Amino acid sequence: MANLSEEISRRRTFAIISHPDAGKTTLTEKLLLFGGAIHIAGAVKSNKIKKTATSDWMEIEKQRGISVATSVMGFNYGDYKINILDTPGHQDFAEDTYRTLTAVDSVIIVVDVAKGVEQQTRKLMEVCRMRNTPVIIFVNKLDREGRDPFEILDELEAELKISVRPLSWPINIGAKFKGVYNIYEQSLDLFTPNKQKVSERVEIEDINDLRIDENVGERDANKLREDLELIEGVYPEFSVEEYLKGKTAPVFFGSALNTFGVKELLDCFVKIAPSPRPIVAEERQISPDEESFSGFVFKIHANMDPNHRSCIAFVKICSGKFERNANYKHIRTGKMMKFAAPTAFMAQKKNIVDEAYPGDIVGIPDTGNFKIGDTLTSGEQLHFKGLPSFSPEMFKYIENTDPMKSKQLEKGVQQLMDEGVAQLFVNQFNGRKIIGTVGQLQFEVIQYRLLNEYGAQCRWEPISLYKACWIESDDADALAAFKKRKHQFMAVDREGRDVFLADSNYVLQMAQSDFPKIRFHFTSEF
Repeated sequence: MANLSEEISRRRTFAIISHPDAGKTTLTEKLLLFGGAIHIAGAVKSNKIKKTATSDWMEIEKQRGISVATSVMGFNYGDYKINILDTPGHQDFAEDTYRTLTAVDSVIIVVDVAKGVEQQTRKLMEVCRMRNTPVIIFVNKLDREGRDPFEILDELEAELKISVRPLSWPINIGAKFKGVYNIYEQSLDLFTPNKQKVSERVEIEDINDLRIDENVGERDANKLREDLELIEGVYPEFSVEEYLKGKTAPVFFGSALNTFGVKELLDCFVKIAPSPRPIVAEERQISPDEESFSGFVFKIHANMDPNHRSCIAFVKICSGKFERNANYKHIRTGKMMKFAAPTAFMAQKKNIVDEAYPGDIVGIPDTGNFKIGDTLTSGEQLHFKGLPSFSPEMFKYIENTDPMKSKQLEKGVQQLMDEGVAQLFVNQFNGRKIIGTVGQLQFEVIQYRLLNEYGAQCRWEPISLYKACWIESDDADALAAFKKRKHQFMAVDREGRDVFLADSNYVLQMAQSDFPKIRFHFTSEF
């Protein structure tokens, strides 16, 4: 079994999270560049670089310059196997990001040096705090004018409620930016702006080395020494244990677009980041080095390959070794399944894998068998918990505009709902379909993907709803009376469960006080 534990200790699975436009996708690109997975880095928005980013492979992502779905990428770096999940920053896709955080062992947060901590970063940090996930912070865009680094550190502490420890330090900022001193390894990196290659490094003995003065000038060198004295005086020494508990966040500075400071981040990350950790299921805690296999589905993506209309279920492996063509039990249905073509990903490109280990993420072709949160095991009854799904906040009727393509629309809506990006309700009163989402942008993405991937045209019609509530009751008569009274506002979801569509907060409160025997739930998992 030594082999299994060796494989586990080499794995590093992490997500990159931040507010939109802080530079997640660009940082992912550069990490892939170092890992030798790609040879030229693409860019999200650029006039001169024609290659788009590897992780933004969907057509809509290339057009808008934003990420709309989490993409999975795995590569080898030295002795380590790294799995990156690049998440969307936009709050309209936050649900996808929250689910992704259940499948990773640590997180890198990207912060823009000019804007500091933004709203979405705070929310995501709360999710990390719930699970005590270790966090590394990367302060990006140092080649642009921004705020003083000490100011940024204070803001990180105050806003993210975590103690920080800088492991690299910038020399000037913006137009005068000269480089970064790496505190962790005691070396100096000089900055030469280049978007597709790597900058040079000067090896130095210690901070008083005269080579620093030669390279950055005497004034900047003295300021660097003063800053470092202050850091050593104010911040405690870096402790890996505190980082693994999720109490301290190491901070790195750099510019992802100019490939600067990224290698330092990666080198330190592979040394200190946790390998796959035990996961708590409803029945018991599961350690990664157990012999029997277990894993759960945390994401489903429709249409990975537009030529085949295929759906892929992403499975995070929690324990044991996953093998191709072995029999595994699908817990929710109780069926035994075997997978002939499990795949490992590099965004959209995929290779068939024969075996995978804890921490890895494999894609399994899905023909409608899987749902988000399903468990696969070697035979043991296990249920993994904690995959959140939220109550939708925006609702619209979906209408078919091309009657010849109703079949395509049906299929498209079905597959996109499987992804969990939105929820479908059918109104019992008039039989119309209602789509509920968390944000406005999702409607545009659904419409775009239906047209481009399935060839189905749809239009949205407004509907004024406040909340969708799932209802249940132990008293069958009370439930029947409620349905009778509110029959105009009743709908069913895809599972056939009753949903009450309240059109205002007042109506909801009245319903709750008029019908005390009925329980109202705001999430579909109860």
